[in-house]
Amino acid sequence: MTADRSATGPAAIDPPAYAARRERLRARLEAVDADAALVTKLVNVRYLTGFTGSNGAVLVTRGGAVFCTDFRYDTQAASEVPDVERIIVRHCAPALVERAAKDGLRRIAVEEHEITVEEHRQLSAELTAAAPAANLVGLGHAVEELRRVKDESEIALIREACAISDRALAELTESILIGRTERHIAQELERRMTDHGADGRAFDTIVACGPNSAVPHHRPGERRVGEGEFLKIDFGALYQGYHADMTRTFVVGRAPADWQVEVYDLVFAAQKAGRQALEPGARCADVDAAARQVIEAAGYGEHFGHGLGHGVGLEIHEDPRLGAGLPGTLDDRTPVTVEPGVYLPGRGGVRIEDTLVVRPKAEGGPELLTITTKELLVL
Repeated sequence: MTADRSATGPAAIDPPAYAARRERLRARLEAVDADAALVTKLVNVRYLTGFTGSNGAVLVTRGGAVFCTDFRYDTQAASEVPDVERIIVRHCAPALVERAAKDGLRRIAVEEHEITVEEHRQLSAELTAAAPAANLVGLGHAVEELRRVKDESEIALIREACAISDRALAELTESILIGRTERHIAQELERRMTDHGADGRAFDTIVACGPNSAVPHHRPGERRVGEGEFLKIDFGALYQGYHADMTRTFVVGRAPADWQVEVYDLVFAAQKAGRQALEPGARCADVDAAARQVIEAAGYGEHFGHGLGHGVGLEIHEDPRLGAGLPGTLDDRTPVTVEPGVYLPGRGGVRIEDTLVVRPKAEGGPELLTITTKELLVL
């Protein structure tokens, strides 16, 4: 039976929180010398308004905002976006550009990384036709930059997504897994997440056994779990738009071989070093290096070829990115993953991943959201 989230889960984000986010975006308009921001990337529209439909855009001006969607979402938008003026038409971006011109706005910042060249050309033509002196300018990744730092209501939703993931994995590992296919295990895990209140999976679940565990992003197939093999499971729940991300690696059926213990303990140590390096102001490249140096010192550097982690929120992969040579620093209240791995082709691989929230040492340091044990369990 599906869990009753209204009784157990955190409260939904209230309209004042969305209004505060739009106010923070307004503060960015001066930096790009714009009168308004036209936001069309749906996940950014949701962040600024709470709208969860598949067609919508929002025009954020220095003094207010106008939201647009089509007839299918009229009733839904009235509920989800009650505090913003609404326009109901099929093609939102042109309608909001026309509205901006009508209101005398002359420099409209758009998400150039989101719209196509053709869309930009069309919007620009429509804007200048309505107001010859008006033009489009780039907004940059302003909304994504705002999304890096989460408010406590967002963190509560990510925390619940992680708790659902923990509960589902705990139930799965109590069942007999030897002899079952990767695909069957992935399907059961996803069903259990839904049973515990998830809206769905945060991404395509990875279940990889035996030599397949050496493939970082293996797609579950018909291979059956064999005795003494590694079983790597990378998954997460989606809850009210927010994502969880966790990886655990097990041995199935019998005690692990010496080489399995060696690789697992190495990844465990690297993951611990990466977690301990998380703090506000830390360079993203330095956090990656803290974990990577542990693996390289043991002679396995060539078998850890991906970045250490990434931000998590309304998207499963967000800024910041933790990787060698990557720019940027960590901010307080930024959820990130720490997920080192060692992959030995033809034999097997280990990845251990947690979702954590960066917090100052004075507040106890990073907050661990995925609490399933990281001991090497034999299932």
